[in-house]
Amino acid sequence: MTAAQTSPSPVPPGPVERFTDADAALALVKDLYDRNTAYLRDRFAAFTRGGDGGRREQAHYPYVRLSTASAATVDTRLAYGFVEGPGTYSTTLTRPDLFDRYYREQLSLLLRNHGVPLEVGISDEAIPIHFAFPQGMHVEGDLTPERLAGLPDLFDLPDLARMDDTIVNGTYEESLDAVKPLALFTAPRVDFSLHRLRHYTATAPEDFQNFVLFTNYQFYVDEFIRMAREIMEPASDPELAAYRSQYDRFVEPGGIVTRNANLMAGAGGTPGEAPTNGARLLRLPQMPAYHLTRPDGNGITLVNIGVGPSNAKTITDHIAVLRPHAWIMLGHCAGLRSTQRLGDYVLAHGYVRDDHVLDADLPTWVPVPALAEVQRALETAVERVTGLSGYALKSIMRTGTVATIDNRNWELRDHREPLMRFSQSRAVALDMESATIAANGFRFRVPYGTLLCVSDKPMHGQLKLPGMADRFYRERVDQHLKIGVLAMELLREHGMETLHSRKLRSFAEAAFQ
Repeated sequence: MTAAQTSPSPVPPGPVERFTDADAALALVKDLYDRNTAYLRDRFAAFTRGGDGGRREQAHYPYVRLSTASAATVDTRLAYGFVEGPGTYSTTLTRPDLFDRYYREQLSLLLRNHGVPLEVGISDEAIPIHFAFPQGMHVEGDLTPERLAGLPDLFDLPDLARMDDTIVNGTYEESLDAVKPLALFTAPRVDFSLHRLRHYTATAPEDFQNFVLFTNYQFYVDEFIRMAREIMEPASDPELAAYRSQYDRFVEPGGIVTRNANLMAGAGGTPGEAPTNGARLLRLPQMPAYHLTRPDGNGITLVNIGVGPSNAKTITDHIAVLRPHAWIMLGHCAGLRSTQRLGDYVLAHGYVRDDHVLDADLPTWVPVPALAEVQRALETAVERVTGLSGYALKSIMRTGTVATIDNRNWELRDHREPLMRFSQSRAVALDMESATIAANGFRFRVPYGTLLCVSDKPMHGQLKLPGMADRFYRERVDQHLKIGVLAMELLREHGMETLHSRKLRSFAEAAFQ
């Protein structure tokens, strides 16, 4: 047989198959996706060798669709898994290998709640050639300028006009008889973010966990690395070994993997095994990520977002497509009250959004409320780690409004006007990321929270300069991180049913979580 005869062929749009079993529906989605992306990779390989056949090569995403004529009330105790009423709902799907567990849950809930078959087929949404390579299309740079210029004539390229956030922003417009969105993100939008995550964090989307911590300071990264590596070490105490055994790997930028020595008998390694499957990077990416993983994906990811609301928006825009269960900001802030001390904690229950990066996506008049489930987990974690509770807890923690600004050197301008607004809002702390992360959590329906540590008090002469932070503050870094990790573990233990509450869902909502 010739090479052309053995090459894969794209699956054309054709008859729709109907399923009453989520596993069977997902199996077809996977088959359609794998065959169509394999076809594109094969044709691109031929293109790089100098052959293109003179014709445009296309393959399309699979889709899942639900049609119901019933307006019957379904069980809405869970905030997702059902459609709002009669109509047809559809979404394109991508990376069923990565989203296997997530897709299975969403499809199972739809079948259970509505009792009508799910339809699976090939959509009219073309797969951009770049997105047919989950690990990245690394040969593009080797093409000659002439071959590169001809790429759009033969393959579909990523089109930003087809991967916007109108669904998640609530600005999606449709006619009364149109097919409604089944998910917050279309397949191209998801693929775009998966590729950007790899670029920004130097880790694979597969390694991201469902509970995400953000920080704006390297001290927290150093402590997380130390803590995670310690968890990977064998423990002789049965209780400690049991705790450590819930996590199976620690993944660092560059794909460096350290496996849990407490599980080595089942992981094919030996205690003390050196990190594998990656390489130390000569330089870190813009926002490096570190993953303390669990087999069920409910481990903890830490991302150092650096300084500023732009980075905070960028990384949460992309992590959101992974549909995490919660994200929390752990970072430094300026204390605004004379009664605060360096090292004190601030638990945000409200936000002043002076960051402006989300103004076009989430108007500033939209309130970003505190979420009770996350607040309770954070407060409980502070109590357990510090040993303080009740009235005594007030000696080290304030609950109040956090103001987030986009000007790091706000002190150098006439600051009477911002100080007046901070006073009117009852703000107790000032930073550059927290309101952005909380607002994007609200926007993307991802439960969010903020616990900050006071690192300076510029209004009271205590500036963030070398030697200004006292021992009380320096001791807070490891304690602060322990609180964040424990809060995530508490959220996991309490279950997703209460965490994904209806507070973050609109009245015309997509069915997928």
